[in-house]
This record gives sequence, C-alpha cells and structure tokens, in this order.
Amino acid sequence: MSTGKKIKKVTTHVLHEMKHRKEKIAMLTAYDYSMARILDRAEIDVILVGDSASNVMAGNETTLPITMDEMIYHAKSVVKAVERAFVVMDLPFGSYQGNSKEALMSAIRMMKETGGHAVKMEGGSEIQDSVKRILSAGIPVMGHLGLTPQSIHKFGTYVVRATEEDEAQKLIDDAHVLEEAGCFSLVLEKVPAHLAARVARELTIPVIGIGAGNEVDGQVLVLHDMLGINQDFSPRFLRRYHNLFAEILGSVQTYIQDVKNVDFPNENEQY
Repeated sequence: MSTGKKIKKVTTHVLHEMKHRKEKIAMLTAYDYSMARILDRAEIDVILVGDSASNVMAGNETTLPITMDEMIYHAKSVVKAVERAFVVMDLPFGSYQGNSKEALMSAIRMMKETGGHAVKMEGGSEIQDSVKRILSAGIPVMGHLGLTPQSIHKFGTYVVRATEEDEAQKLIDDAHVLEEAGCFSLVLEKVPAHLAARVARELTIPVIGIGAGNEVDGQVLVLHDMLGINQDFSPRFLRRYHNLFAEILGSVQTYIQDVKNVDFPNENEQY
C-alpha cells in the first residue's frame, strides 16, 4: 500500500516530486501482461522492462543476446497491462553504444512500437551524446551506473563496483554528466552504500538503487528474484519475499497426482 499521496499516474515529474518530499520510489521488473497487471494493481511506482528478460525469460547466461525485437515484444505486453505505473524499457546491447544516431533511432522505435514511457541506457560520459540526442526527440532517459551487466565481458565479474577511489570518482563524475545531459533518473547497481548515498545527495534527479544501500531515493529488484521463482541467484542485496518456486512446484505435482488418480476433474468440474 502506498504511503504517499494518491497518484493517478506516475510521470517523470511525479518521480522528481517524490525525491524532493523524500518519499521512496518502488520499482520492479516485469516482462509480460499478467505480472505487469499485478504490479500495477499493487501500485508499484515504476516498472522496468529490463534486459534481464534475457536471463529470466529466455535462459541466457548474460543480458547481451536479447534483441530489440524481443525487448519490444516484452515491453508491448507490459504496457497493455499498466494504468498507473511509469514504464521504463532497457535499450538492449548493441542498439545504442558508440553511435548517437543509431541510439536515437533505437529509442524512437522502442517508444513508437511499445507505447512505453522512457528508455534506460548503461554507461556514463561515453553515452552523453546519445542521451542528448534521444532527449532532443522528447524521449525521457534513465541512466545506469555501477555494475552495468551489458559490460560484463569488460569487467569479467559481477563483483561490487567503485570500491577503489579512482572508479568511485569516475562514477560520481559520470552521475553528474548524466544529470547535466538531461537524464530524469539514475540506477546505481552494486556499489558501496556510502558512495550511492553521496550520489543521491548531490543529484537533484531520483537515484534508484539495487545493491546500493538504503540512502538512495528508491529501490529496484528483478521480480523473479524477489518472488523466489529464480532460485539460482542469491546476492547479498536480494530479499526474497516469497518462495514461488516451491509453491508452483508443489501445485503442479499435486495436479499431476490428481490427473493420474482420476481425481481431476471431479463431477462438479465437468459438463
């Protein structure tokens, strides 16, 4: 249940207001109509159609293989379910890096074909030209710093980022660059809590954390992780609010048993 004032529709303006009145922003991922409908009914503030769909929906080891067509399919499904939440969509790997014109065309296609509300991009100063170009078309951009999964082969590991002074300073500088370029919000993934708190204090835009402590402006988790559907991922920052894996497994096993024992359907369940 929301603790803030009643909001009919979440927008970039509403998110900025939430930061400045110190109301935390709640964000979760969704990739399909049914789950998005539940999240929207629960009054989640932001739904991220993440490229994490590559992992949890398609079974890939990284986020890199997911295509623009696949991201559009997932985003369209989510948008159809939403009345209140603000829907942010990841631009997939290869659709914006190194070419601001291509980045603009990718963002326009994503917005046009899905009906979503904003795009998210990983990186700092190296993507500022793309951010500015996308914003020139009136498309809101959310930034993403810290652990950036699309750069996993560059880092070679999913360990906490920006623990050394040089990398921490670059993250702070990049956060300011993204704000000045016009990003309406920023995700910080898997960085020290004190560093994330500093970034949130210094920026006027909302900073959403995932593994970034509780002094940022909001939190995001992957839905399949927090519901316990995915059991293969247990970082320190993840809180499992349910164990749907076990619950669904048990339900399916009971169904199988009922079918084999001719207990389903019973007389009341047939015509």
